[in-house]
Amino acid sequence: MSQVTITLPDGSDHSFDKGVTALDVAQSIGDRLANDTVAASVNDVLVDAMQPINENSSLVIHTGSSKIGHDVLLHSAAHLMAQAVKKFWPNAQMTIGPVVDNRFYYDFDIEGTFSDEDLLKIEKEMHVISKQNYEVSRKNLSRKEAIKIFTDLKENYKVEIINEIDDSDSISAYLQGDFIDLCRGPHVPNTGRLKYFKLLSTSGAYWRGNENNKMLQRIYGTAFSSKAELKKYLHFLEEAKKRDHRKLGKELEIFTFDNEVGPGLPLWLPNGGIILNELESLAKATEDKHGYFQVRTPHLTKADLYKKSGHLDLYKDAMYPAMDVDGTDYYVKPMNCPHHHKIYDASPKSYRDLPYRISEYGTCYRYEKSGQLFGLMRVRSMQMNDAHIYCSKSDFSKEFLDVCKMYLEYFEIFGIEKYEMRLSLHDQKGLGKKYINEPELWLETENIVRDTLTDGNINFTEIPGEAAFYGPKIDVQVWSAIGKEFTLATNQVDFAIPKRFGLTYTDQNGKDQVPLCIHRAPLSTHERFVGFLIEHFGGDFPVWLSPIQIAILPVSEKVNDYAYDLKSKFDNVGFRSYVDEKPDKIGSKIRAAELKKIPIMLIVGEKEAANESVSLRRRFVGDQGVMGVNKIIDEIIDEINKRRLPYRKNE
Repeated sequence: MSQVTITLPDGSDHSFDKGVTALDVAQSIGDRLANDTVAASVNDVLVDAMQPINENSSLVIHTGSSKIGHDVLLHSAAHLMAQAVKKFWPNAQMTIGPVVDNRFYYDFDIEGTFSDEDLLKIEKEMHVISKQNYEVSRKNLSRKEAIKIFTDLKENYKVEIINEIDDSDSISAYLQGDFIDLCRGPHVPNTGRLKYFKLLSTSGAYWRGNENNKMLQRIYGTAFSSKAELKKYLHFLEEAKKRDHRKLGKELEIFTFDNEVGPGLPLWLPNGGIILNELESLAKATEDKHGYFQVRTPHLTKADLYKKSGHLDLYKDAMYPAMDVDGTDYYVKPMNCPHHHKIYDASPKSYRDLPYRISEYGTCYRYEKSGQLFGLMRVRSMQMNDAHIYCSKSDFSKEFLDVCKMYLEYFEIFGIEKYEMRLSLHDQKGLGKKYINEPELWLETENIVRDTLTDGNINFTEIPGEAAFYGPKIDVQVWSAIGKEFTLATNQVDFAIPKRFGLTYTDQNGKDQVPLCIHRAPLSTHERFVGFLIEHFGGDFPVWLSPIQIAILPVSEKVNDYAYDLKSKFDNVGFRSYVDEKPDKIGSKIRAAELKKIPIMLIVGEKEAANESVSLRRRFVGDQGVMGVNKIIDEIIDEINKRRLPYRKNE
């Protein structure tokens, strides 16, 4: 039999018989690796570990503990779950089962809903199928074959999906035992590799996320390569559940939603209003330091502006329908960009006016499908910490880096220790469809951004096909205190729109030039950022950001007057405090303040009143002793001015 050469990641070459699989190669290295192998990349193409290799190839073996391998485990577990569901609900129709954030889900069209008891039953059956150790095999199909198979199975959603697959794309299905499912793969070699999994929850979900389609039943689950990893993740989920911004936002009276107002349209309660004001004050102070001007633009704009900007061609699905005003179509604004271009163009600019930096805290409106709405993270109205920088090519690198450094300033203030900057690039196939058709400008601008990040020692990864329609962008991923990932800030380059709007400046030689435009939103939308902060801090905000900073707790009615004198002093220096004058014992008052997550508690009795002092207690720290009033005021002012992070037990 003829031989093929397999090149491993360390550069070593190994000879095998033609038709060797990645699993065979793994077995030649060792039993442990073979047992952990779930998939492989052959010549950079992700494939099944059991796929024969018939030519000289580079090979990367993916185990279940790797990122790619873990995704394969998750997707394979989704099929395992679907097989179990079909045993108990043979008339259930399967739709899709993708991987999302260390989880998988599968949507089913069934009569009724899934109960918690159903999840336990399904999970038990998944373990039975796993122990059967069915081989998981790929079957390549013609369109006709695929339609016949899934029509005979009465899987109408699968037939719909097949009919939408491009003629140039291959169609495949995966079999395990008597179960078959439409899928691109890859999958684990056998069901026995799926041992450590857990079904998590159920929910309703519209087919394709469209509220006009049928409501399906969704089951979420997770899977890992080891029992320890699964246990760790389930613990993480428990912590995340405690910190869920939707739960804490309600408990701490930060925001609410109302059906009569409409889905995805948050109402900010007084406590939320305080948080927003503090964030805006921080952002404005930061932007003043970096040389920005504050502007304001209307919520409503003629359609002509969005035709010129390209939004009506490339972004219309995310915009609310037009409204007729005096025979002219108007739209509520989905973003501030076109308006800021008009502000730039309101007066002639020379090179002396550049860089020209303008910032706005305006509300924008985007039509998010109802199935995509999620607390503050996906909403339909959003307040944006938005800005645009107009600059020359020679100034671009400095300005772009300055924005990146602004991110780092914010990360330090909010205690964000883990982050990643992702350079989102265009895809040539999307030119004229998803992206503005300027291929040379795309390549030039992407190279400028890449070189700028490299020269500035900014760590980044490249993500093809995720650029904005008008230029490359930096998406900033951050991780909360418990390791939950969020997409937060953005830093975008707009190379085409200034040209569309006829924006110019006069250079040193008196010639007109087109500026580059940097679009940045370092604090994301206020909605998303507040949602992140709630979960990041677990509702325990630093003193400067806390809606209520101080709880004044008199031990008896005898010192209520002193307590209110303290509050008056605190009001005068701008502290946010309240007096708990209920006739409860002091222990009960402390517990009430703890439930409200008040960072500072001041206990006052007759001794403190006589000495003009307070007994200081902090969350997570406990009693801090007696302190004079002036000293505690100075201490809190210093803490607020320095925007210190919350105290913890080790401080």
